[in-house]
Amino acid sequence: MTRKPAAAPESHDLRIRVIAAMSEIAAADWDRCAGGGEMAGGPNPFTRHAFLAALETSKSATARTGWQPQHLVAESTDGTIIGVVPCYLKSHSRGEYVFDAGWADAYERAGGSYYPKLQVSVPFTPATGRRLLVAPGQPARVAEAALAQGLIALCKLCEASSVHATFMTQAEWDLLGQRGFLRRNDQQFHWENGGFSCFEDFLAALASRKRKVIKRERREGLADGIKVDWLTGSDLTEAAWDAFFAFYTETGSRKWGRPYLTRAFFSRLGETMADQTVLIMAKRAGRFIAGAINFVGAGTLFGRHWGAIEHHPFLHFEICYYQAIEYAIAHKLARVEAGAQGEHKLARGYLPATTYSAHYIADPALRRAIDDYLARERAYVEAAGHELREASPFRKDVAHEDAGF
Repeated sequence: MTRKPAAAPESHDLRIRVIAAMSEIAAADWDRCAGGGEMAGGPNPFTRHAFLAALETSKSATARTGWQPQHLVAESTDGTIIGVVPCYLKSHSRGEYVFDAGWADAYERAGGSYYPKLQVSVPFTPATGRRLLVAPGQPARVAEAALAQGLIALCKLCEASSVHATFMTQAEWDLLGQRGFLRRNDQQFHWENGGFSCFEDFLAALASRKRKVIKRERREGLADGIKVDWLTGSDLTEAAWDAFFAFYTETGSRKWGRPYLTRAFFSRLGETMADQTVLIMAKRAGRFIAGAINFVGAGTLFGRHWGAIEHHPFLHFEICYYQAIEYAIAHKLARVEAGAQGEHKLARGYLPATTYSAHYIADPALRRAIDDYLARERAYVEAAGHELREASPFRKDVAHEDAGF
């Protein structure tokens, strides 16, 4: 499409423009916006320039894969960049983890064209973080409103059916709701650090039956002489990436048919984000056999992709959940986010947490239908969250902060 500035919003002299690649903006300018306003513990790793650029330069998120970058940039009259939005023009709904395929099918059966659509997110990454990224010291609400209006203008410019902002903060969810976006909820399961000094402290906070199950799973997961390494920084060699990519492609091929991320993406991470990246790797008989990639930021360990070339009982739980908890305790991180879905995480100390998305639907008829559906879905998600919270594995006499409900 022809890339030109989106229609000017009521922006207090802010100008909104669209860039077609992360290479068109200086990393310092982007990261000044992405780093502002995050919780103690550093910025969210996934909205850093380095992470988004790695997706593009590795050919993982490009127009060819159905993720055409259309990032928004808000500038003041003197050219200072004060806000940005990671945004993509999409020709499908894969790799998003907030599912709208039913909306697309219904609209296309009715004669509409659901694609292209705009996706405000981090590709292939169901992790909550800010999406309307405004630099510190700027009038946040003014800039956020300008960026929101810029998304609507870009939707019209691209002749897209809709704009979908996913895994955003609740404050942004409220703001976009006030500007005509439909609001949607779902839930994940997050582990919260109750000031534990070691894994045994965490186990002591659980009901006796749950403790016994976890201890058994850990014993069996590490049977057969399996050892675990935490690799970060200079330990992230090309050989380590080769091993992990073999795990990722083996598991990704079974789950999705074709893994989303290319091998070059992981090398790029090793070059630009090694200190924020942690590979938790299982080794047996002198070779790596399984592993999970994690990212550190915003006081959180974010668990992402897992894979294995040997299959052992409970090894997935050990590498993705229990080792992640141990790492968070050892590094005094406030929480572990272990990815999308998974009620089985509850019994392992991960509690329900609400996630937020907002959806601008251009067609009034489709908007009305989705609005009605979302009202019922939000009620269901809230009720399910309360029910799951009642099934918490923590002892009833242990106060443990709710993770989102």
